[in-house]
Amino acid sequence: MKTTSHSPETCRVWKRFGRTLIGKFLLEHNQGRYENYLSQPGNLQSLEEIRKDLDRQFPFHELFIARDGHGQEDLFSILKAYTIHNPADGYCQAQAPLAAVLLMHMPAEHAFWCFVSVCEKYLPGYYSPGLEAVQLDGEVLFGLLKQISPLTYKHLKRQRVEPVLCMTEWFMCVYARTLPWSSVLRIWDMFLCEGVKVMFRVALLLFRCVLGRQDQLAECPSLYEIVERLRRVPSEFLQEEFLVRECLRLPITERDMEREHQRQLVRWKENKEKARIAELSGDKSNDKGKKPKKNKISEKQTSTSRT
Repeated sequence: MKTTSHSPETCRVWKRFGRTLIGKFLLEHNQGRYENYLSQPGNLQSLEEIRKDLDRQFPFHELFIARDGHGQEDLFSILKAYTIHNPADGYCQAQAPLAAVLLMHMPAEHAFWCFVSVCEKYLPGYYSPGLEAVQLDGEVLFGLLKQISPLTYKHLKRQRVEPVLCMTEWFMCVYARTLPWSSVLRIWDMFLCEGVKVMFRVALLLFRCVLGRQDQLAECPSLYEIVERLRRVPSEFLQEEFLVRECLRLPITERDMEREHQRQLVRWKENKEKARIAELSGDKSNDKGKKPKKNKISEKQTSTSRT
């Protein structure tokens, strides 16, 4: 991906984002923590995975073009530090482009704390084992798609296309691996100011552009063609001016998104509870079919309790 310069307005927003978060996280509460994270050995498996991914992040950008150059080393440091900061989540491949984009706009330590905020405030749970937050947002996305493009939604459901097949990379990388560089900067500018609703709007727009008409759907009769079509969105639909203009024209409001999120969250919890009950019922059925083992200690304890 060849990078180009971005607008002064974007620069101002990104610098403001960096200053406000750094003031709160670094200067007031986290002095010395980043250096402390880097001084620790870290998890060997996570560090090996990070090393393998460094060459894949914006290889034509001047910051990362040199193998083992200062840009790649700073990126490695940010990702390593996060595995120590949040060992429960550790490292996820989708985090690397996020950290790289931030590193292009601010020093490594500042980028690290902004990265923490993106992962834990903007996208909480996205990089946790199981990716439940991503799966939930996928259901929300399809619920919104049903509202604004019922024809597209019905076709996807008919072909049993799961949301995670379409939107995982879009959302987890905040389109850093999907859009041209100028569009990445513009969408990130909006994302940092407005939050995750921007990601939903872009996704809904892409669905409408490539799968919104009957003739387009006819060209995608199976899951394979659908996924390939979404992976190869025509360039005219990816330009920044088009994306921003058409995203704002979508007939969906923030209230619609919140309502759909709450609806899907309730369904998600209900399904998890049903699955838990079914699992418990299965365990009990299996236990009934087994001959109970005699345990001398238990029998002794039982007889003692009766006296």
